[in-house]
Amino acid sequence: MLSGIDQQLGTFRNVANLRTYRQELLASNIANADTPNYKARDFDFKAALENAVAGQASFAIARTSPQHLAGANLSGVGSAPAGVNVLYRNEYQASVDGNTVNMDVERSAFAENAVQLESTLTFLREEFRRLQLAIQGQ
Repeated sequence: MLSGIDQQLGTFRNVANLRTYRQELLASNIANADTPNYKARDFDFKAALENAVAGQASFAIARTSPQHLAGANLSGVGSAPAGVNVLYRNEYQASVDGNTVNMDVERSAFAENAVQLESTLTFLREEFRRLQLAIQGQ
């Protein structure tokens, strides 16, 4: 019983975490639209979700000695969830300053991801409501 609940809620949790992380990446792209040589980043949501569901973790550097330094977060935005492979977005139009952020693409992706994140949270809220009704016996 509990494993079924955990599996269902775990899927919603994975989707919400990935959507939130993608929102952070897209916001970072928009915030750096005027930064010279900034390269827009994103990831394949479907592949990342498949990796998260399969339980594949991202590559971690092994520390074989306490004198080794901890691996740094190279993504620059929060810590990437397991299975996320952050890539640079292809540029659509060359920029003089080397920036690859296309504001139309970024705004569109940001709005679409926000709607999908909101729907995920709505499904999660409904799932909790159903569980509460089942526990109360109604």
